[in-house]
Amino acid sequence: MTFKLGTRGSPLALVQAHATRDALAKAHGIDPATIEIVMIKTTGDRVQDRALAEIGGKALWTKELDRALCAHEIDAAVHSMKDVETVRPTEIRIAAMLPRADVRDRLVGIASLADLPRDGVVGTSSPRRAAQVLSHRPDARIVLFRGNVDTRLAKLAAGEVDATLLAAAGLERLGRHEVGTALSIDTLLPAPSQGAVGIEVRAEDAAALAFVRAIDHAPTHQAVRAERGFLAALGADCHSPVGALATIDGDVLTLRAQLLAQDGSAQVVDSASGAIDDIDLPRTLAETMLARAPESVAKLFAR
Repeated sequence: MTFKLGTRGSPLALVQAHATRDALAKAHGIDPATIEIVMIKTTGDRVQDRALAEIGGKALWTKELDRALCAHEIDAAVHSMKDVETVRPTEIRIAAMLPRADVRDRLVGIASLADLPRDGVVGTSSPRRAAQVLSHRPDARIVLFRGNVDTRLAKLAAGEVDATLLAAAGLERLGRHEVGTALSIDTLLPAPSQGAVGIEVRAEDAAALAFVRAIDHAPTHQAVRAERGFLAALGADCHSPVGALATIDGDVLTLRAQLLAQDGSAQVVDSASGAIDDIDLPRTLAETMLARAPESVAKLFAR
């Protein structure tokens, strides 16, 4: 019987789907050909001229895959976890995550933010990246930049912008190791779940859940769960500039976070450490940060 793995059709999404298929085949000692990759076109792929926040947010990457999964057209769906809404349908469960890739952002077009020309133009569709760039370079001009990696690089090469930012994980998965300069997490704290690939199944499908769970990378899953818990406690959405990164050392999880005003003029940075399974840690950190956030930051989060 063929196991059907749903995915978006972008080059990066297909690379991630093939990596998932290969991991499943290896874990179960089966022929990869018994796992079919099913491409599903999403609204986020079709609409490229507007920011996601203006046309429905992260659900634009997931709703068609959710529908196909719930309709039994596919048995599992592969997602970039940073594109998955914090609150998911009760019918769907995150069964596994692949080992996390590089969490950093890469700056493309210039070597550092200090090298951006005065009043230079940076292309990005991410409120987080825009606010972080502006916090370092208030003179920068931000323009909407969407599309896959090649589309964005072509716009940069055509001189539409001076620089852009791309996830290091995506570039590496596409074999584009030479593109851009990785920025330290102290310069740009990544988006929650950046670099993580998750696989979802129907909650009641015990067979699919067991099949997929065999490839779950626990440290990635634990870290991403904390980051998503932080987002949920904030009431953050696609308009909210927020960075968060959980790291695990032994049995201790440390969550670093950053909340920003949209124009980068104000920010709150904090961290907390505790047990890996401490479900209160993300919520407590979120509440602490919101309590001392200036109005320009706090108004961006639904408390």
